[in-house]
Amino acid sequence: MANVHKENPRYNVVSLRITDAEKAALDEVTRRTRKSLSKVMREAILLYSREISLFPVSS
Repeated sequence: MANVHKENPRYNVVSLRITDAEKAALDEVTRRTRKSLSKVMREAILLYSREISLFPVSS
């Protein structure tokens, strides 16, 4: 069995309450993109962070 060490391990868990409509929208996004909910949310955070200039856009 390989000993795998991730470069950026994810230890933090975020929990939030959303409406049925918001959950349905997330489910549809994950279905259409074939991405996990975690990946979709990480991408959404990055896009929003860039929108408010929290993180610079890197090439």
